[in-house]
Amino acid sequence: MKKFLALLLTLLMVLSLAACGGTANTGTPPETDPPAADEPAGEPDSASPAETSETLYPFTFTDMAGREVTLESEPQRIVSGYYISSSACIALGLADRIVAVEDKSGQRPIYSLAAPQLIDLPNVGSAKSFDLETCVAAEPDLVILPMKQKDTADALAELGIPAMLVLPESHEQIIEMFVLIGAAANVTEQVLTLTAYYGGKLADAANLTQALTDEERPVVYIGGTSSYLTTAPGGMYQASLITAAGGINAGQDIEGTSWTEISYEQLLAMDPDVIVIPTNNFATSAPEYTVEDILSDPQLSEVTAVKNGAVYQMTTGFEAWDSPAPSGILGTLWMLKTLHPELYNSEQFVADAQDFYQTFYGFTPDAAALAA
Repeated sequence: MKKFLALLLTLLMVLSLAACGGTANTGTPPETDPPAADEPAGEPDSASPAETSETLYPFTFTDMAGREVTLESEPQRIVSGYYISSSACIALGLADRIVAVEDKSGQRPIYSLAAPQLIDLPNVGSAKSFDLETCVAAEPDLVILPMKQKDTADALAELGIPAMLVLPESHEQIIEMFVLIGAAANVTEQVLTLTAYYGGKLADAANLTQALTDEERPVVYIGGTSSYLTTAPGGMYQASLITAAGGINAGQDIEGTSWTEISYEQLLAMDPDVIVIPTNNFATSAPEYTVEDILSDPQLSEVTAVKNGAVYQMTTGFEAWDSPAPSGILGTLWMLKTLHPELYNSEQFVADAQDFYQTFYGFTPDAAALAA
């Protein structure tokens, strides 16, 4: 919660500087003390610049790669080469400004549900194979790319096209990404609403789980999409979902920020209390195994989660809730109701998920589908 409050203060500073046409640095702020017990926590003052002003251009900011980017005017033509930033743009009300998107947009349910116009837009490829020519042809005035595309961002800059690099691998970094996009695109009200929602739900989860002892925090193993013998190391976004929901990531001591292969012996040594199969991300990969595959694997028969039948599949049909998109907060809440139903139950989760999608994506999903 302390980190969120610090980030909110940074958000207000960034948007205040934007209103002055200044230079904004959105790097992670230093630790700040939480407010006293009798002080309101994290609510921006009604007269704050973030609520009353608009971004003034030219506007210079520092992206998540430490690159300085200048926008001469408010971007009206945005290319998003990353489904994470595309989803964030939808949540921030920027779908109508997107003129080209990442590969396989037609395979993402959230687009058909919330912004079907994205499906037929020009395709700029993927992080592995970006189509620079198509991107330039779309005549963007802002391009948003994943960190892996630093060379592409630099090439675009040489062509005079501003490119923003993002790396949302934690809750704090997701909030930072919202700040960057919101300030750059001059949607201060939307970014404040989304950030307050995301941070508020994180705070709710923290309040519900703060009294749990170490013994009451289950060890949770989350499998990768290709195999249940791959898992999330401590530096991966999926690990933050587990921690925020009152669990302990089984792969916490593994280094790295991508799915990591392990052996049966390592999984047995971890002996997780709970095993989670992530939601597929639809367009690029889907879990190639099921709950039954894990439960019936004789080499896992002595794992506590298998013996107790505590193997769960994340809800499918909308987005990959374990991905660092705005709906990652739903991944945290889903994890919370799965690990600690006595603190937060399925009915509460369904209500929160419906409210989230209605507020930020303009549709209300079926309750039965959310609870499946």
